[in-house]
Amino acid sequence: MKSIPARIAAFHANGSDRYGLVTDEGIIDLTPEFRTRFPSLKEVIEAGALEELIKAAEGRSAAYREEDVDYLIPIDKPEKLICIGVNFPDRNAEYKDGQAAPSKPSMFIRFPRSFTGHEGNLVRPPESPQLDYEGEVTIVIGKGGRRIAEADAYDHIAALTLCNEGTIRDWVRHAKFNVTQGKNWDSSGAIGPWLVPFRSADQLDDIELTTRVNGEMRQQDRTSRMMFSFRYIIAYVSTFCTLVPGDVIVCGTPTGAGARFDPPVWLKPGDVIEVEAEGIGLLRNGVEDEQC
Repeated sequence: MKSIPARIAAFHANGSDRYGLVTDEGIIDLTPEFRTRFPSLKEVIEAGALEELIKAAEGRSAAYREEDVDYLIPIDKPEKLICIGVNFPDRNAEYKDGQAAPSKPSMFIRFPRSFTGHEGNLVRPPESPQLDYEGEVTIVIGKGGRRIAEADAYDHIAALTLCNEGTIRDWVRHAKFNVTQGKNWDSSGAIGPWLVPFRSADQLDDIELTTRVNGEMRQQDRTSRMMFSFRYIIAYVSTFCTLVPGDVIVCGTPTGAGARFDPPVWLKPGDVIEVEAEGIGLLRNGVEDEQC
């Protein structure tokens, strides 16, 4: 049986943002000891101090039950939050445009405010009912660099998490060359539930990624089938920009999003979406309408 990986979460409790180690008994609050040095998990990543936090939690009792906290996105102010599009073979076929699989990855930028944390609700805006889901494995950069070689790419990953890269589908088609408008509605997606420190290639190279809506399997694939590997993504992105600690890269979703059903099936209030990946965890979110 595989051991449970260390899980380091950002959360809100007792009127302040905090972070700590998630255990089966609850959350060990490490904020009082480390807040001066590390105001948030971004500074922990920058200092390469995830293992220090894990060690500090040894022998301590949980201060909070999970149900008594509000989970936050793990890195709330990354310098860059980059998303990779069309990264599974069947996803390219979904577009039904007759084009061959791309030779280079598509990508776009999202703003942190467009995400909520684990157990938070995705928000459907009044401007469109076409809120959709996309389950994705997400990497957090720990060591910065420029023109990183693929062979060295894993040395630059600090941690793993998950993303439901929620999308307002009709708004991604408002312009010819970008999808920014449909990808950045406030709280339209989610990141979490926590950070799992990255220690070896088997945490990424061939793990199952699934998305369920109301218990129904909608997406299921393995990362070994990605058209652009994690190593390639890091090397490619770092060619045109300098990666820095705390940067977040969302690495692509399998086939099965709601837009690809006939007719399309959009998310609605009351739905529950679960994104799960082996060795990382399960990101769960509901849906609500925006209160204007």
